[in-house]
Amino acid sequence: MQRIRSLRTGWQLLKSQYERAAKHLDSAPFSPRSYSRVSPQGPNSFGLLFDIDGVLVRGRTPIPAAKQCFRNLVDSSGKYKVPVVFVTNAGNCMRQAKAEHLSDMLDVEVSPDQVMLSHSPLRMFTKFHKMRVLVSGQGPVEEVAHNLGFQDVVTIDMLREAYPVLDVVDHNRRPKDSVPPTKGLRPIDAVILFGEPIRWETNFQLIVDVLLTNGNPDNDWSSQRYPHIPVLACNMDLLWMAEAKNPRFGHGMFLVCLESLYKKITGRELKYEALIGKPSVVTYNYAELLVKQQAESLGWTSPVKRLYAIGDNPMADIYGANLYNRYLQTSQRAKAQMQAKGGAHASDPPADSVDGVHQMTSTELGGGSNVFETSEELPGGCSSILVCTGVYSRDQQELPSDPNQTVTEQRIFHGHRDFRFDPSLTQPSFVVEDVKEAVELVFQQEGWPLE
Repeated sequence: MQRIRSLRTGWQLLKSQYERAAKHLDSAPFSPRSYSRVSPQGPNSFGLLFDIDGVLVRGRTPIPAAKQCFRNLVDSSGKYKVPVVFVTNAGNCMRQAKAEHLSDMLDVEVSPDQVMLSHSPLRMFTKFHKMRVLVSGQGPVEEVAHNLGFQDVVTIDMLREAYPVLDVVDHNRRPKDSVPPTKGLRPIDAVILFGEPIRWETNFQLIVDVLLTNGNPDNDWSSQRYPHIPVLACNMDLLWMAEAKNPRFGHGMFLVCLESLYKKITGRELKYEALIGKPSVVTYNYAELLVKQQAESLGWTSPVKRLYAIGDNPMADIYGANLYNRYLQTSQRAKAQMQAKGGAHASDPPADSVDGVHQMTSTELGGGSNVFETSEELPGGCSSILVCTGVYSRDQQELPSDPNQTVTEQRIFHGHRDFRFDPSLTQPSFVVEDVKEAVELVFQQEGWPLE
């Protein structure tokens, strides 16, 4: 009976990740101006999910193949022929700013509706929107948080100002002469980690202060306050590719350090209410809804049958696309088995119809909160395409020839601590040299003409 309950819980969590997102997107403004109303030219309709850093750009420098490939994706008037969504783990900006940056880089119009940042799914975590949240990152983090629906936002700088003696690692930032009085703030209810900050030591110190004081730095530290207040983190990338020859530290590295600091001080594990961004399933659920919305604006009446996720990072882009493909395959099997049995209720399928669902943890799904629910038709699959212009390079690393090798035999796992490592999920469906070759491959797969 316990196994049956756990399987049903797993199914319900998988099943929960759609309808509320669909309702949110249906109510959000959407502009189809960048799309040309054409019918699918191949046997199936499909959508493209593009990573950005290492696939389209390196820092502020566009990858030459990126501009070339987009010539195949727009018509003579610059309108898109197929649904295109840019799925990035970046999160220290607004969607509008990222869309404008991409438009300049690619010489095509990119709408904010086509851009999905690592924090975008936080729009569905509505139970936190009225809480007082501390936000960490750089860029317009307060504006980003309000845009996502959070109503009571405290930044690290606001916390420093309220408690001027907390941040003392940099001697030049310590209070001079007399110590200014503490202003104090109402207790913080949750912590939102958007991305890597500029001053890591400041954010480490103040976040740990908040976690060990139950949200009120006026209190004494206490490791007895456990579990701590909720922590929601976006972007788990350990490394990312900019202009430098070698990868740079990403927000995933910041999370590793924060987890280590918390455990060193308390002896306990830092817990996350949610981990979103690639490779979590909730991120791909949300991206698929954007693809579906754009397909409708194209005038496509048939559902999107397949997604193609193009990325440069085996541990984020490829792992996430393959994890989502597993989710889709599991959902399809469960649906087929329920239909074969007849009379089964979609909301409560028999345990044996969801065999394999329990293998996907709530962390991999995006978090313990049930943020979506759906009866919508899902795509048949998601293919992963690895390019060699970013984190992954054929010259510097080899993909494992045997996906059943252990982590030790294969390589160090760069994924997040809370994601169980499955070597088979790092195996891309295709490996190509660059994004132009990736788009050409997709068009060939789908029977679309290359121009």
